[in-house]
Amino acid sequence: MAAAWAIGSVAQAQAPRDSISADPRAAQPERPTVATHAGTVARGYVEFETGLEADRGPGSASNHITTLATKVGLAPRVQLSVFVSGSTPDGGRTGFGDAAVGVKWRLVEDHPVLGDFAVLPIVKLPTGSVARGTGTGSTDASLWLVSSRDLGPVHLDMNLAYTWRSSDANAPREQWLWTASFSGTIGGPVGWEAEWYGYPGTAGSAVTSGLLLGPTWQVRATTVLDAGIIVPVTRAQPHALYVGVTTNAGRWF
Repeated sequence: MAAAWAIGSVAQAQAPRDSISADPRAAQPERPTVATHAGTVARGYVEFETGLEADRGPGSASNHITTLATKVGLAPRVQLSVFVSGSTPDGGRTGFGDAAVGVKWRLVEDHPVLGDFAVLPIVKLPTGSVARGTGTGSTDASLWLVSSRDLGPVHLDMNLAYTWRSSDANAPREQWLWTASFSGTIGGPVGWEAEWYGYPGTAGSAVTSGLLLGPTWQVRATTVLDAGIIVPVTRAQPHALYVGVTTNAGRWF
C-alpha cells in the first residue's frame, strides 16, 4: 500500500463512496493500489491497513515489502494517516523502511465535475536504512489531488500527485504521478479492482506506467481482504504479487 506516501509504492479505494456512508464502521480500503480515494474515516474512529508485496525484477532483483497504515478520523471530512513499513531488499537484510504522515481533507462532495474531491499532503521521513536498502535517505513532501465518483456500478478514483525530495541519490528530486482506479462488485462479498498508473517523466525520470488487477473479499462490514498482481506496461519495472487486509477498529474517542 502502501503506500501512498512514497510515489511508486503500492496503496486504494474499493468501497463505494466513503465516510459519507451511513455506517462509520464500514471499512474503506486505500490499499493495495498506488492511488487513494476521497473518503475519510469517521470522526473518532480508527482504521488499520496492512499488506505484503513481493516484487520481482527488473532482471533477477527481488524485494519484499510490508506496510501498515493507521487512519484516524480527526473531524468530519478530515483524516490523519500514519504510515510505517519494512522490507527485505535484494541481497540485503530485513529492516524498517521510511515512515510518513499525511492529512486528507475532503473539500467538496458531489461536485458535477470533481465528484468528491480531496487534498492529501504527505511528509515522508528518512527512517529507513540506505545501507540496507530499506530507505531512500531523503525527506519527501508530496501533495495529492483526489477525485472520486460512482459511474453506475463502477467506482472511479483519479489521482494527480507531485513529490519533492531533499535528495536525488535514490530517486528523482521531483516527480509527478497520475492514476486511474476502478472497482466494483462481482457478486455478494466478492469484488474487483483495477488501476492504471504512470509517471510522466519529469526532472530526469523515465516515462513509466503499470497496471494492477485483483479480487477483493468483504469478510464483514468492518473487514476487507485483497490480493492481486502488478505488471509493467511501459519500461522495465518490477512484477509484483500482493495480499492484505483493511479493518475498521471502531470508535476510540
